[in-house]
Amino acid sequence: MAEEEKVVEAVEETAEKPAKKATRKPKAKKEEPKKASFAKPTEHDFEVIVSPLITEKTMALMQNANKVTVKVAEKSNKVEIKEAFQRIFQVKVTDVKVANQIGKTTTRGGRYKGTISGFKKAVITIAEGEAIDLFKE
Repeated sequence: MAEEEKVVEAVEETAEKPAKKATRKPKAKKEEPKKASFAKPTEHDFEVIVSPLITEKTMALMQNANKVTVKVAEKSNKVEIKEAFQRIFQVKVTDVKVANQIGKTTTRGGRYKGTISGFKKAVITIAEGEAIDLFKE
């Protein structure tokens, strides 16, 4: 019987204590950066972005400044280039710079004249923390 009395006393003590309100704030969850989802690329996107431009300078820009240089269609504008690049490579683009490379005349073997065709190029800056692989194996 002594044991039953101890149990009853313990139950009464816990019942008499007022319930504490939760004053502690819940811990803030660490917000992971959301990966932006882009639409699927269309045929028009592949017409806007013609090909990557690979030179020593563009490779240095890609490694050091997270910038990619591509040849683009002559009639495309910055907005079209940005949207097409985002859809094709699924990365966030922060800036687009556009330049026209003019064609040049050359001599072929000293006697014959030729031309190097001009093109439009875009230097695209990719957001920090994101990267693309142009040389997939």
